[in-house]
Amino acid sequence: MEVANLTPALHGPRKIVALVGKPNVGKSTLFNRLTKSNKAIVDPTPGVTRDRHYEEVIWNEQSFILVDTGGIEMEQGNEITNQIRNQTWQAVQEADVILFMLDGKEGLSAEDYEVVAHLRRSGKPVHFLVNKIDGAEVEHQRLPTFYELGSDTLWPISSAHGYGLRTFMDQLVATLGASAGAPQPQLPAGTISMAFLGRPNVGKSSLINLLTGEDRMVVSDIPGTTRDSVDTLIEKNGRHFLLVDTAGIRRKGKVQEKIEKFSVMRTLSSLERCDLALVLIDASEGITDQDTKVIGYAMEQGRGCVVVVNKWDLVQKDKKRQKQILEEIERATTFIGYAPVLTISALTGLGSKKLLPTLREVYAQFSQEFTTGKLNRVLQDAVTAHSPTLHQGKRLKFYYTTQVTTKPPTFLVFVNYPKGVHFSYYRYLVNCFRTALGIDKSPIRLVLKERQRKRYD
Repeated sequence: MEVANLTPALHGPRKIVALVGKPNVGKSTLFNRLTKSNKAIVDPTPGVTRDRHYEEVIWNEQSFILVDTGGIEMEQGNEITNQIRNQTWQAVQEADVILFMLDGKEGLSAEDYEVVAHLRRSGKPVHFLVNKIDGAEVEHQRLPTFYELGSDTLWPISSAHGYGLRTFMDQLVATLGASAGAPQPQLPAGTISMAFLGRPNVGKSSLINLLTGEDRMVVSDIPGTTRDSVDTLIEKNGRHFLLVDTAGIRRKGKVQEKIEKFSVMRTLSSLERCDLALVLIDASEGITDQDTKVIGYAMEQGRGCVVVVNKWDLVQKDKKRQKQILEEIERATTFIGYAPVLTISALTGLGSKKLLPTLREVYAQFSQEFTTGKLNRVLQDAVTAHSPTLHQGKRLKFYYTTQVTTKPPTFLVFVNYPKGVHFSYYRYLVNCFRTALGIDKSPIRLVLKERQRKRYD
């Protein structure tokens, strides 16, 4: 088996952009405008944003993670003020690009110079945004004084009204794209890419070490060792596998060390670029609510999924406990019943030989294509065997179906009243497609689309 360590990641995660500045300069307003959300609390009271908020921003078909931070106050204050400042500096450390927002109405303060000095020492690209500039006339009046900070480029904007934002955002996403550097190595054709997900200390790195036959990952008993995703490419029996080790996802209330919030972001970003998700569960603890949430992430992303119960050697001699664990997993994962469940021990190798064959099988179904003729026979047989109910007194008509994509197999089904298809009948159709097409280990998607109806429909 050949092993290659790939650094940086083959399809690097989305960039993280941190929005920083003093309290009440308009950071949360800009965050809400760019993310089209109201997650950040907007209030004139300094210090309202005590925690970091993060959300995806899509601009010009490019995507990045924007992080809103609490206001920076350089002087030592009370415990909460100090925590906010520490969180902000952590955000600066973890981000790829910094947006430093200044108050165009209030002008410069001695604290601004101090913050700028700290930001420059970070070595990260910094964009200077002068907020509360509502037009060209105001821009000419207020902007010149901010050049005293030593930046050649200032961006006059209004986070409340949108002035100047399009110009800045166009430049920002262009900069993010350019910062990607040289093209990343290309994956060999047919590579199966998979993310190893799970709570900290569940054995993700140990399992990758077992599969590669080398101690590639840092294995430690201290939860949180893996801070970012790491990619390893292996080849076995002529097939390539990309193994993406990720940071453990903690339950939200348990994320005490703030760096782990960014690890969660990068973990979910890693999932986006993989075909399959391996969700590891600790046999000594059984399945938890957080495990089901991680599995839910994989399902929402439409990824193939394999549930791996690790540390099975700890219950190897306890048949009653084994049965209990598997029954708990079955009850907790009914929403993703197609996902295979494997029991292994990354430490001893118990059951590990069945992992790669199972992954191949899941991937084969995940990427399978079908002819339109076969799909329409499945649809016809399903409707004939069980007719749909009426919709507002009118008969539902299913016309035809076709496959529009793979990974996962996605089928477009044309019907006269898509909104009239009851959820139970939709689920019945999905099950018919699964059975007829032999897709029992991969997600599939049925998209109901309205066909132009004739007057007599």
